[in-house]
Amino acid sequence: MLVARREPELEALAAALRSSGAEALVVAGDVTDVRFTERLAATTATLSVGLVVLAAGFGSLGAFVDRELADEVAMIEVNVVAVTRLAHLFAGRLAAQGCGGLVLFGSIVAGQGTPLQANYAATKAYVRSLGEALSVELRPHGVDVLVVSPGPVDTGFADRAGMTMPSAAAPEVVARAALRSIGRRGSVVPGVRARLLTFGLALAPRRLRTRIMHRVMRGMLGPEPPDQRAVAPSGSGGTVRPSSGTESRPGT
Repeated sequence: MLVARREPELEALAAALRSSGAEALVVAGDVTDVRFTERLAATTATLSVGLVVLAAGFGSLGAFVDRELADEVAMIEVNVVAVTRLAHLFAGRLAAQGCGGLVLFGSIVAGQGTPLQANYAATKAYVRSLGEALSVELRPHGVDVLVVSPGPVDTGFADRAGMTMPSAAAPEVVARAALRSIGRRGSVVPGVRARLLTFGLALAPRRLRTRIMHRVMRGMLGPEPPDQRAVAPSGSGGTVRPSSGTESRPGT
């Protein structure tokens, strides 16, 4: 099941999946709309869900006080409120069936305050904290939770956010890392560059980490973005994958 706002893009992806022999169901809608969440719950009620990937989100680059407040609040609605609502829905569903996997998308900017991405980093810190806690809470119920914290990913995020990211990882790298890690660990940082930066930051005091990230973000400043709502790695609301029929835990 593919979930996002832009139905034409979803249908194109679904067609490509079907041509390779996979089944694909498209559910288009706005993840910030409570009614859409209710519709998604009804649509999946008869499915045995095996893996849920919550990758909806957008970000921006620039000084917090220069940003439109409405855009910053909208970012929280998507990156925090919608993710929380969907995580609650599917975590309960997976726990009730006694197996499954839940994947949340954080970011390497979530480990400290990140100037020029202050609000975005804060939303991703929330997602990381939520995922780490759910990993412990849901494991006794047979549910694996993974937080994926990528660095720059080549998805169009940079163009819409007005950022320059010459060393962005391919989406396939992120996807493979997530699938390899689910059921084996609670978090993963895909890509060599992102892992090196994360390791280096972990050795520094928190205040120094914030200053380092300020320098990193300044290096990513690009032209004025044509669209302030930049879509995060998936470019969608996420995916819901039905189980194969066997009640095994993903990645095990």
